[in-house]
Amino acid sequence: MDVEKWLCGLGLQQYVAAFRDNAIDAEILPELTEADLEKLGVVLGHRKRLLKAIGALAAPAAALQAAPGGSAASHGDEAERRQLTVMFCDLVGSTALSARLDPEDMRDVIGTYQACVAEVVGQHAGFVAKYMGDGVLVYFGYPQALENDAERAVRAGLALVDAVGRLHTSERLRVRVGIATGLVVVGDLIGSGAARERGVVGDTPNLAARLQGLAEPNTVLISASTRRLTAGFFDYDDLGAIELKGFAEPVRAWRVVGESAVESRFEALRSGEAQLVGREAEIGLLLERWAQVKAGKGQVVLLSGEPGIGKSRLSNALQERIDNEPHVRLRYFCSPNYQASALHPHVAQLERAAGFKREDSPEAKLDKIEALLAPTATPNNDVALFAELLSVPTDDRYPALNFSPQRKREETLEALLRQLELLSRHQAILMVYEDVHWIDPTSRELLDAGVERVKRLPVLLLVTCRPEFTPSWVQEVTVISLNRLNRDEGAALVTGIAGNNPLPSDILAEIVDRTDGVPLFVEELTKAVLETGVGEGDPRSLLARTQSSAIAVPSTLHASLMARLDHVGTAAKEIAQFGAVIGREFSHRVLSAAARWNASELNRALSGLLEAGLILRRGTSPDTIYAFKHALVQDTAYGTLLRAKRRELHARIATALEAEFADIAQTQPELLAHHCTEAGLVQQAVKYWLAAGQLALMRSATAEAITQVTRGLELVPSLSDPVQRNVQELGLQAVLGQALMAAKGFSDPDTGRAYARAHELCREIGEAPQLFPVMFGLFLFYYVTAELNAALEIATEMLEVAERQDDPTHQLIGHHLVAIVLQHQGQLSSASEHWSRAFGLYDPERHQELAFTYGIDFHASILTYLSWVWLALGFPDRAATSHREMLARVKQLPHVFAAATCLGMGCGYLLLRRDVEELRPQAEATFNVCTEQRFPFWLAAAIVSRGWIMTQEGRLTDGITMVRQGIHLYQSTGAEIELPLIRSVLLEPLVATGQATEALNVVNDTLAVLGRNGDCWLEAEMLRIKGAALLSIHDAQQAETCLQHAITVAQNQGAKLWELRAAVALGRLWRDQNKCVQAHDLLAPVYGWFTEGFETRDLQEAKDLLDELARAAPSSPGTC
Repeated sequence: MDVEKWLCGLGLQQYVAAFRDNAIDAEILPELTEADLEKLGVVLGHRKRLLKAIGALAAPAAALQAAPGGSAASHGDEAERRQLTVMFCDLVGSTALSARLDPEDMRDVIGTYQACVAEVVGQHAGFVAKYMGDGVLVYFGYPQALENDAERAVRAGLALVDAVGRLHTSERLRVRVGIATGLVVVGDLIGSGAARERGVVGDTPNLAARLQGLAEPNTVLISASTRRLTAGFFDYDDLGAIELKGFAEPVRAWRVVGESAVESRFEALRSGEAQLVGREAEIGLLLERWAQVKAGKGQVVLLSGEPGIGKSRLSNALQERIDNEPHVRLRYFCSPNYQASALHPHVAQLERAAGFKREDSPEAKLDKIEALLAPTATPNNDVALFAELLSVPTDDRYPALNFSPQRKREETLEALLRQLELLSRHQAILMVYEDVHWIDPTSRELLDAGVERVKRLPVLLLVTCRPEFTPSWVQEVTVISLNRLNRDEGAALVTGIAGNNPLPSDILAEIVDRTDGVPLFVEELTKAVLETGVGEGDPRSLLARTQSSAIAVPSTLHASLMARLDHVGTAAKEIAQFGAVIGREFSHRVLSAAARWNASELNRALSGLLEAGLILRRGTSPDTIYAFKHALVQDTAYGTLLRAKRRELHARIATALEAEFADIAQTQPELLAHHCTEAGLVQQAVKYWLAAGQLALMRSATAEAITQVTRGLELVPSLSDPVQRNVQELGLQAVLGQALMAAKGFSDPDTGRAYARAHELCREIGEAPQLFPVMFGLFLFYYVTAELNAALEIATEMLEVAERQDDPTHQLIGHHLVAIVLQHQGQLSSASEHWSRAFGLYDPERHQELAFTYGIDFHASILTYLSWVWLALGFPDRAATSHREMLARVKQLPHVFAAATCLGMGCGYLLLRRDVEELRPQAEATFNVCTEQRFPFWLAAAIVSRGWIMTQEGRLTDGITMVRQGIHLYQSTGAEIELPLIRSVLLEPLVATGQATEALNVVNDTLAVLGRNGDCWLEAEMLRIKGAALLSIHDAQQAETCLQHAITVAQNQGAKLWELRAAVALGRLWRDQNKCVQAHDLLAPVYGWFTEGFETRDLQEAKDLLDELARAAPSSPGTC
């Protein structure tokens, strides 16, 4: 190696004379120490640079003695993924040449040729990986990445054509060169002794070799990937798509004609923290909006731009400009690692603001929450909600929050917004929400609500996002779309970054040309030039590396960052990789526990990364938190790891989190789930995804729960043990069913599929602990969607299992569910028997808590259904007693949904009873609780009830409108089971307002549905109402047939009240037809059967009609 050229390549040509005068050649160079360099007069900074470069030469020299002349850089013993530009050079006609020349002469020719190749490759900072007789394999980008590997490879190829052609040999020599760029695995030591080499695996070397074979003598052929990265530097002939051996698809190739003055440009990526340049208009607009906020007018600004364009830097600039003004600053950061973690930006912000420490006890954390919220006089309920959000128990300091999951979720969101309002009463607020393209669903909902809220407050909400984020409120706010910098702005940015190390004007101009106005590109390329030295490589371009499937790092920036990672040294680079596996942020505690490095070595490596500007630090030891300066730095470091190494590091992190950070395992199981998933620890991953889903469900974060258990379900097929596979899937499907039921409702098809699969798994496993909750969920799906046969099959199975287990609790549930279906199928007596048995099994002490598992208070629910069935069977007083007992029970219920369910069904009972006065207060109570707690299913019952009351008060049109609204709301939930009841409420008012035809259409449609699903318990009532509609259009014959059919159906079911109503209707028809005796004979025995309820509307109407018929003086038999 030419030491003089090597020094010039490092930009240290001032030391050439000192090295020459002291006889330091390539052999002595690796033995130099820092003391030696100091004696040579090398200043401290240059000593560090030289020692690093010498170290880079030493490692591969030892391992690759077969590669003389190839320059190299440091590399550890582990292989890694890299973008690599591979050059394959072959001597043309060597076989014919060897036939003509003496072997010794041929040896001299090959030696001269190889020396020439080594010299040219060294001049272009390439690495000779292997000599293969007349062929040479060369890498650009390994062991040390530089920012323009692809360009240097092509320049080296052209230089080789020229240099080999000018060699003074007995025969004129010519070469063929093939070059390709792509992802490879490189670095494994293969072979032994003199044949030991660093292997490379991937298509790229094969492609380079095939292209070389196609090349004409003294030409350079390059692949599409290489051409894409060097397009502006050279002129090419497009050879089109070529069939190559070993490649399934044709490969496009180009012949390099020569250099071109046109230079390539590359895509934008996110910027780091450099000086703010070229954003005067944008910062001015932000300051204008801030002035409006200080005047009490809330503002929302959406700051949008492509990755790397400077969104965060502009946000920070605004914060710096107003730093001395009195205000409150709130910052929220979204992360791709927490897109399924509900409210993670807010949890993190509250933890930072409260000053949580790892060693804090729950009591201390609660103290800190109270201290944080005390200045705003936050309501106690909000303090308790925040504590629960932060997973901090409140013990006895605050009363338990008696909210449904949905209500608790909404109250939490409202508390966060209320806290913003309280803070804004004291000072103006700057609220920054960064990277919302990674926002979790719950935080997105809160942000959407907050946009409207802040307009009334002295708050500037600054939201940063990528262009793909398009919120619904984008038309209502100020939008700033950041553009690229112009040439002067780019030059100013380079100059500011260079600081006391000004770059030559031509290099500065080249950086500006190549970075295309993207601030991050400018910053990172400038730093790479400063760190490597101006003379090392040509900084006019960056290697645009093809990204791996997992790492979305644009290729040119990837090259620049890879060069910086290589320059920090093996130890610091390894820690950067470890940190990248942990995440964008990583704590010193977790890194230390997982990496298990000596403390001083770890700190030295971290210091190197800090000095290089690759990471940032906040906090003090031992609670220091590090963060990659940019997500792309993290991605680049992560992308170098082989899959096996990634799995190993993820496993070590998961193990450390489990063993030493129990609080994280409990409060962020999704984090362990992520690391276990990436580590291939499927069993542990499934366990933590399940825990994460359960925790999210407890926090009413149903969208996140669905995401997390779905991740777990994706892994289940990878479990090897079939029994364990079924058990784990069952747990996940059960939680998925609960989450879907909460998110989409009882009747959503996805809910049904989840519970059906869980039920199938229960049967395969046996009687698993989840069996009853799963069957209950599946029963609800079938019941609410009116699939009564399927519902009865599930309910019967549940009762059989309960009796087989001799479990009174499950027997209670089984009898209750069987009875519900039997009632709807018109088997009223059998239903009442099951409810009587269920009621006998109920134990208040044992069964009161079932409401929190099943969402039903079985005591109140049985009473509710009994009121329905007693009424239909003709025992109105018993029904009324059950109803009153239910209302008394509801007042004691701690479970809001269970109470709302009973109130809603109670409305149904009173509608069937046609009791306006009792229904009025109950409808209002149901409406209020269901509106407050967001229960649309039972809210529909309340709205229908209110509408019916209006019709009974004579406000028919308004009442019909309201009933229609209730029906529409009910149908929007996907439910069907109570449609006959709520439709029946609509029919009589329709008839009364002359809309009999519509009433007939509705009743016929309803009867058709009843015929299909077997929900026939109200069939007699529907037929009675149909008869009334037919009478209103003067079709007495059909009406009579309908009413007689209604009586028959009611008799078959034992539904004496329905029979009485149909008999009254038919008696009135016959009365009007002068058939009073027949009418009396029809009605009298039905009325005479009743032993109670004589004060009810139905029996009074029947008695009045009987008295009227009895008073009639028939002029002849059968007439009135």
